Amino acid sequence: MSFTLATWNINSVRLREPIVLKLLEDEAPDVLCLQECKSPVEKIPLEGFRALGYEHMVARGQKGYNGVAILSRIPMVEADSHDFADLGHARHIAGQLENGVTVHNFYVPAGGDVPDREVNEKFGQKLDYLTEMRDHFFKQKPGKSILVGDLNIAPREDDVWSHKKLLKVVSHTPVEVEALAQVQDSAGWVDVTRQDIPEGQLYSWWSYRAKDWDAADKGRRLDHVWATPDISNAAHGSRVLRDARGWEKPSDHAPVFASFDL
Repeated sequence: MSFTLATWNINSVRLREPIVLKLLEDEAPDVLCLQECKSPVEKIPLEGFRALGYEHMVARGQKGYNGVAILSRIPMVEADSHDFADLGHARHIAGQLENGVTVHNFYVPAGGDVPDREVNEKFGQKLDYLTEMRDHFFKQKPGKSILVGDLNIAPREDDVWSHKKLLKVVSHTPVEVEALAQVQDSAGWVDVTRQDIPEGQLYSWWSYRAKDWDAADKGRRLDHVWATPDISNAAHGSRVLRDARGWEKPSDHAPVFASFDL
């Protein structure tokens, strides 16, 4: 079984329904994982998605904030959902495909503006969330699994436009990078995107504050696709659909793709 998966922080699935439909029509991934849906589950606009063949969905919703959903053309059932760090936030959902692969979709807390948990509660929540992710997967020892989402950390020097200038900026600080590395080590997760694109600057997010985001190109790779070692060698074709950042009323994130031959 071969399938293509995409992950995208959509920044309101109802507001940006037109570009979700555009992605589904133009690119036709078999599975689309969305984050920051900002909608109760019952208000996610399913009619248009179903009309394009995406008849399966698992989701956790929240009015105005957070929210994660997985849309699929392949039969899929809900497999798991956790409120890591007990935040009361809709930030994780997992679905199992008919081939036995479990897809975990995450929206990790952004962490606020100050990288110090003593003065910034949100940064502490982010670190606690990552710690609980690490512990969960260490105990679970998952196999045949894919982990995707807006993890809100750009771990490598070439995952940001300036390593030196962003070392003290939330999303690229050493403490966050180390926390994410521990999550990755917990199950031997393989960074599929960097397995396919091992070198060079690579971004999936560009701030709304940049008037000409494309020319300035001050991006960060916050969105990730990981796989457990037993299926990571089946992954290929990773790419970032950079053009989507320039679509009408865009998200500040671009979709990240990977294909799997299993």
